[in-house]
Amino acid sequence: MDRDEILRLIREARAKAGRRGFKQSFDLYVVLDANRIKKEEIQLNEVVPLPHGFSRAPRVAVIAGGDAALRAKDAGADAVIPPEEVDRISTNRSEVRRLVKSYDFFLAEAALMPRVGRTLGRYLGPRGKMPIPVPSSSQMAVAIARARSSVRVRARGQFSLAVKVGDEGMSDEEIADNAMAVLEALRNKLPQGERAIRKVVVKATMGKPVEAVVTSA
Repeated sequence: MDRDEILRLIREARAKAGRRGFKQSFDLYVVLDANRIKKEEIQLNEVVPLPHGFSRAPRVAVIAGGDAALRAKDAGADAVIPPEEVDRISTNRSEVRRLVKSYDFFLAEAALMPRVGRTLGRYLGPRGKMPIPVPSSSQMAVAIARARSSVRVRARGQFSLAVKVGDEGMSDEEIADNAMAVLEALRNKLPQGERAIRKVVVKATMGKPVEAVVTSA
């Protein structure tokens, strides 16, 4: 699917969205072809950097101590959680649930990943939110900025997935660029590439879906 076709879908979806009292999001729905890809082959959990950020950036929490924690604070992380706090939180299920829901992305010092896996892995893993490891404290600011301009593409044995690619505060061209970045990531990750994609749908939060067939049955 080329950019012009994606741009057409976005423009039509915007026209069908209508005016609301809030800023609507634009979501990209991708339907996979059950005749070309097996259920067990669908194992997606990809962090995809986007060329254009959203009006509301994803919330990022960092699990770190020492210099890495200081650098995370300086870089404007939404939360910096020391390792001993992770140990404490992991014993309180309701607090863990609040933590998981509150942030879109988690980052962690690479050295702390085994500890995080033991304590929070069973909560973060099933939701596709296991922390992205940061190899060194000097890379912390870059890692946070990257997370804030990324989306997570996730599907486990499901023939459809949805990803936010923009909002009403963005231009159609910016949303199209983001959608193409997601589709390119899928082409590279799926065993059959674009042939595995049956159709693509673009929809605003309160609007009607607009779709295009990518491969015919």
